[in-house]
Amino acid sequence: MRRQRKAGDRRLASRFISWCVLLATALALAHLAPAAAQERDLAASVGRVFPGADHVGRYGGKPPSAPVYDGGTLKGYLFSTYDVVRSVGYSGQPLDVIAGIDLQGRIAGAILYNHNEPILVIGVPEEELRRYVAAFAGIDVTRTAATTTAPLEPGAPDAVAGATVSSGVIRDAIVRAGRAVARARGLLGQSGAQARLDRDSFAPASWQDLLADGSLKRLLLTRADVADAAARLTGATAPAGDGDGGRTFIELFAGLATPARIGQNLLGQRRYGALSASLGVDDQVLFVAANGAFSFKGTRYRRSGEFDRLQLVQGDSTVRLLRDSHENVERLAITGAPELREMALFRIPPATGFDPLAPWRLELLVARDTADGGRVVLIFPLNYALPDSYRLEPPEGTADAAAASAPGLHPADGDEPLWLKNWRQRIPSIAFLAVMLFALTAILVFQDALVRYPRLYRQVRLWYLVVTLVWLGFYAGAQLSVFNVLTFAHALLTEFRWEFFLLEPLIFILWGYVGLTLLFWGRGVFCGWLCPFGALQELLNEAARRLRLPQIEVPFGLHERLWPLKYIIFIGLAAVSLHSMAWTILGTEVEPFKTAISLKFIRHWPFVLYAVALLLAGLFIERFYCRYLCPLGAALAIPARLRMFEWLKRRFQCGRECQICANSCTVQAIHPSGEINPHECIYCLACQAHYSDDQLCPPLVKRRKRLEKFRASLPPEPPGGVAGGPS
Repeated sequence: MRRQRKAGDRRLASRFISWCVLLATALALAHLAPAAAQERDLAASVGRVFPGADHVGRYGGKPPSAPVYDGGTLKGYLFSTYDVVRSVGYSGQPLDVIAGIDLQGRIAGAILYNHNEPILVIGVPEEELRRYVAAFAGIDVTRTAATTTAPLEPGAPDAVAGATVSSGVIRDAIVRAGRAVARARGLLGQSGAQARLDRDSFAPASWQDLLADGSLKRLLLTRADVADAAARLTGATAPAGDGDGGRTFIELFAGLATPARIGQNLLGQRRYGALSASLGVDDQVLFVAANGAFSFKGTRYRRSGEFDRLQLVQGDSTVRLLRDSHENVERLAITGAPELREMALFRIPPATGFDPLAPWRLELLVARDTADGGRVVLIFPLNYALPDSYRLEPPEGTADAAAASAPGLHPADGDEPLWLKNWRQRIPSIAFLAVMLFALTAILVFQDALVRYPRLYRQVRLWYLVVTLVWLGFYAGAQLSVFNVLTFAHALLTEFRWEFFLLEPLIFILWGYVGLTLLFWGRGVFCGWLCPFGALQELLNEAARRLRLPQIEVPFGLHERLWPLKYIIFIGLAAVSLHSMAWTILGTEVEPFKTAISLKFIRHWPFVLYAVALLLAGLFIERFYCRYLCPLGAALAIPARLRMFEWLKRRFQCGRECQICANSCTVQAIHPSGEINPHECIYCLACQAHYSDDQLCPPLVKRRKRLEKFRASLPPEPPGGVAGGPS
């Protein structure tokens, strides 16, 4: 009866946690609206952005900026990145940098005004990020691509060590906003007497809206259309219909994605922002998508480097689309888009002579075999003319005096993405981590063979924990945090981009491995083997046991009521993150990881005292923090029951006749009934070592004694063995 009551209590607790998670998800969906930018006084910042300037003019225009003067001389323009490009940080919250651009297209200065980036979680001082922003003074926004995936010109700030994601997002915002202001104020070399493309104006639009106003064009071809065109070209008779002539051969969509109203609606704010900042100032972007049986990409471009099924034609010029200028699109952010088989972006450099304001056509080339063994190429045009709403006409009677002094444009080609650069620089660390993960996988796969040798198993485990603590934690700084989970969740709910997560290679690889092992074995693989702070607790407790420090055994009834604390902490952090990432950063200080692992206890005394107190508690209650307080463990434990494998073996005697495994479990994950709780198990394999030990496990001890008794009852062998008969 008591066992049934306890099982009912566990089911009730599990349901409570599930309902809390569902409530947090509902709150997330209800609070996805971005926060508004804070009010700020730009005039108070002018002296720091433009040294020597004495006053600032009216703030306004499109995009908004304010002219800055030294006496009566115009020095440049002051702007807010949030006002210009609606810059959003890695945390998903508004990010605002007050910056200025001079008449030569260079950043005059920059101030980090407002952000909610998670730099405190990883131990990066606020002042270091502010110095990084200030170092953009003197950078020419017209000379090279600059985004989270491309470097700036030589000598420019690259990234803040330990905060590459946040610093890359800030860099993207500064350069994008600076270009937008410079372009609108005629600082990029455009003639003020000519119409120009409106790249920066944005208004929400659906897929149907873009089709209706001509921002996107559509070409629909059936199989019969292609067959008729082939027959007309060769003079042959079109083949008789076989019943599928009305089936779609290809449904092709195309449009210029450079203007924000088209590109940002299609791709979403973050990806469009990174794309536009990675381009040269005069580069254009072509969006192409299709459905149907025919692929506009084909496969030959992988060998030749040139797409042979598409070409862009404008007047007498033909632009071939190259593989190096191609970027695949996995999904669209726009509402109302159909399911599309393939999508792509193509960069069109100014050297091609392409004019975005003039009409052009995208030609689809379809090769077909003829009856006499020859081959013909059919051309199907998709005609496009940019709507007039994307054309900015020059003001009457004005000229652009600044244009004459604008610098030459030298867009950089072949820039290596920043995330790829980070991976190249950390190849030795990546290789070592791969060896670590391969070794751990071997331990998990061949665990039955390992635990048959208790001493070998224990040595392997302790040495692995040492490597996890010393190399993975102290040296590589690859300590995962609950903030990674919250950031990933926000990215999925708002706008997901792989580039953000690829910037930290070790963290990315670790999370990928943890995700796979969650499906296979549950949360314990990370908590028991790959968490540096968990390794520190277990190694210290091992030393405490050898020094014969007393160990406190928490009554299981009390333990059951304490372990939900970590789930409450996690759900609380998730709820706070919906309101303010700044408060969430403070809340994640419940994790001692940054103090103990990232900063190696070099921090203000309250943080050090908190971390030391948890470690002291762990000397007497093994993995005290992991058991009751760790929100990261709670986040990983929630999907624990979804694991595919049940490789932790139990016998029917477990919990009935024997409590050895339950009493020796380091985190009390085994119930007195013998059942292993997957939410609490750290997969240390200690119970499996007991399970295979015929000197310790009672069923095996009985079996061994019966076997020894049986062998003892056998008659002794005659001396010299059995005599053989004559040959």
